Amino acid sequence: MIAFWILSAAMALLVGAVIVLALLRGRRSAQDAVASDIGVYRDQLREIDRDEERGTVGPEEAQRLRTEVSRRLLAADAKDASETAAGSEPKPVSRVAALLIALFLVSGSIYLYASLGAPGYGDLGLSDRIARAEEARQNRPAQSEAESDAASAPAEAPNPEYQALVERLRATVAERQNDVQGFQLLARSEAALGNYRAAYRAQERIIELKGEEATAEDYADLADMMVLAAGGYVSPEAEAAVESALNRDPENGVASYYAGLSMAQTGRPDRAFRIWDNLLRRSTAEDAWVAPIMSQIEDMAWRAGVNDYSPPVPQTALPGPTADDLEAAGELSEEDRQGMIEGMVARLSDRLATQGGSPEEWARLISAYGVLGNLDQARAILQNAEEVFLGDEAALTTVREAARSAGVEE
Repeated sequence: MIAFWILSAAMALLVGAVIVLALLRGRRSAQDAVASDIGVYRDQLREIDRDEERGTVGPEEAQRLRTEVSRRLLAADAKDASETAAGSEPKPVSRVAALLIALFLVSGSIYLYASLGAPGYGDLGLSDRIARAEEARQNRPAQSEAESDAASAPAEAPNPEYQALVERLRATVAERQNDVQGFQLLARSEAALGNYRAAYRAQERIIELKGEEATAEDYADLADMMVLAAGGYVSPEAEAAVESALNRDPENGVASYYAGLSMAQTGRPDRAFRIWDNLLRRSTAEDAWVAPIMSQIEDMAWRAGVNDYSPPVPQTALPGPTADDLEAAGELSEEDRQGMIEGMVARLSDRLATQGGSPEEWARLISAYGVLGNLDQARAILQNAEEVFLGDEAALTTVREAARSAGVEE
């Protein structure tokens, strides 16, 4: 450490000496330049006299040249006299000024390093930073500790009727410990009241009852409730739920968001940035995790060493029946399913007929009819789409691929 300070002081003194010498010699250099100009002008006057004697320059031309060169000589001489007078200050004054400048540079450098630097802190390479982040990650607070430290925000008083319903639901579930639907309703109700600890305990019971049939969404909901209960902190227990969700569905958006947040909270902005950037690129603007990611990812990119990052713009979700809609419709009775799908399809068809739409929207409509087994209607929609996109090969490829997937023969 002593060697560092000696080297730093020596470098500061060397820089100060260079600057001081430049200041002391700068005026002298200017005077030398003026003196050189005076010598040049005098040589030009002698050259004019010789040219006139040889007859190479006429008397009138020689007189004009002498006047011009003499004017320049007098200006240079006056400049030399003023700079000589200005440079005649006592040498002790110059030396004191130089010493003050040197002291200012050295003391200023030490002060800045002491204020902004980290005296006594050794170099921390990438491998060391990763190791320390992993150590901090292994020793971070547990869920219960985080919950006790989390400041509980004052919740609004719930509707008395809703509160009464939740109380009855709690009593019912307490008597029916194997009722999955009851626990699902209880978890959602407790979360709506802000009772996140009770909510995730109900969610844990759901997963326990489902066993191997527990889905990625079940584990993602558990992680979400645990993080909310801990005030936004991803505990080791919440991270375990995140990993379980991603093992079942690597594309799960909620789990991916919390996986990135966990990395950001434990000193790995590089991993957090990669996870969130990938998630944004496959998200729609309506996804719940887009807004919190967009508010943090540029800072995360900078911390990860990516200085020219521009976040991708999530796509707007396409209207019309989604895959989840179709799956939900398949679980209904035939009559209810037809009513549900007819309503969704009618809205999409009306919009496409009056406002037009993208090839993807036409493809979604064709797929919806194919899933429901209405191949004649799917074929009719395909024919309409081919008329709309006549000449647009890329669009035609999109709708025809949807038709083939739906089982419609062209």
